[in-house]
Amino acid sequence: MRSDEQGGQFVEWAVIGSGDTDIGSLLLAATGEGLVSVIFHADPAVQQKALAQLRAQLGAEVVEAPGSARLAEPIRQLAAYFAGELRDFDLPLDWSLTSGFNRQVLRELATGVPYGAVVGYGDLARRVGQPGAAQAVGAAMGSNPLPVVVPCHRVVESDGGLGGFGGGLETKRVLLALEGVLPRPLF
Repeated sequence: MRSDEQGGQFVEWAVIGSGDTDIGSLLLAATGEGLVSVIFHADPAVQQKALAQLRAQLGAEVVEAPGSARLAEPIRQLAAYFAGELRDFDLPLDWSLTSGFNRQVLRELATGVPYGAVVGYGDLARRVGQPGAAQAVGAAMGSNPLPVVVPCHRVVESDGGLGGFGGGLETKRVLLALEGVLPRPLF
């Protein structure tokens, strides 16, 4: 994290407007380690709540920095993803908002489930050596601090159902349609 002259730590954040994505505005936050958080539907009320949580969770000052060098590449890559020009994110990630089993599952998801593919909760549990932990995988998806970049939208139910999604099911449908897994809506 960036330090000020008094030695305090900073998290930099910016919002990508709804015109730049297919799913509405996104709040991005980054530390010196990398992208630490992506928040859906970042209207002012959501921003205020998310920034307070980041302050508390990271013990750091949170500073708006739309022109930040730290955020420039995540913003560029997300724009390319939503334009259909990028399939794999190549960003430094700060995993400090997750740990243990959840971190293990999210790392496997980030590296093992490519663009245009989906995986079942149970299959993802098996991949991390915990075959009976499908519900725990669901909890890990619900706590994912880096959605879209760590593609929890690619995790579905084994019977073909979409499962849940922190950004809402319509957001999940849009992301899966963007990746060619589902047909694009007609409207």
